[in-house]
Amino acid sequence: MSQHNKPLIIGVSGASGLIYAVRALKYLLTADYEIELVASKSTYMVWQAEQETRMPSEPKQQEQFWREQAGVALSGKLRCHPWSDVGANIASGSFRTSGMIVIPCSMSTVAKLAGGLSSDLLERAADVHLKEGRKLVIVPRETPFSLIHLRNLTTLAETGVRIVPAIPAWYHNPQSIEDLVDFVVARTLDQLDIDCVPLKRWEGGKPNS
Repeated sequence: MSQHNKPLIIGVSGASGLIYAVRALKYLLTADYEIELVASKSTYMVWQAEQETRMPSEPKQQEQFWREQAGVALSGKLRCHPWSDVGANIASGSFRTSGMIVIPCSMSTVAKLAGGLSSDLLERAADVHLKEGRKLVIVPRETPFSLIHLRNLTTLAETGVRIVPAIPAWYHNPQSIEDLVDFVVARTLDQLDIDCVPLKRWEGGKPNS
């Protein structure tokens, strides 16, 4: 049983960088969070392209798939939803959550959210958080940003969406790709006041003389 009162929604779009979603799940499940996960249709193709791995479509099999990728067999609670199931619990404003994270977030998803469009369950769940005034965090993974991208991101920021670009730092002395990814994951979870990533945080320092 999760020790946290309300579930957290994780949306995974078809942007490059699925490792961000995997690492976020690793720490959230280990910390005993209850997660409702929905991956967009494009995510299946990204798994195949980046990892040569087939992500199952059946919810129970997909749950096991994500747990295997994250290396967390039993902790927390994970429920996966088909991208097309717009009648799922997370599509309703009456379903209480502690917030939603879209990680990584494609520019296509950004554009649809900024335009009030919801063609699948991920977009619908995010739109619900917007209309209900709940916490929504997105992790865009694109470079460079076009003017259209920036305008769409600005629109979302103006509605209260927290935007955490997939840009790592180096002051924590990263030694691996995972260290770089974990910095972004930690800063993302900070937006929901979740502190479960073992990260060396900045404590101040003296400038070079």
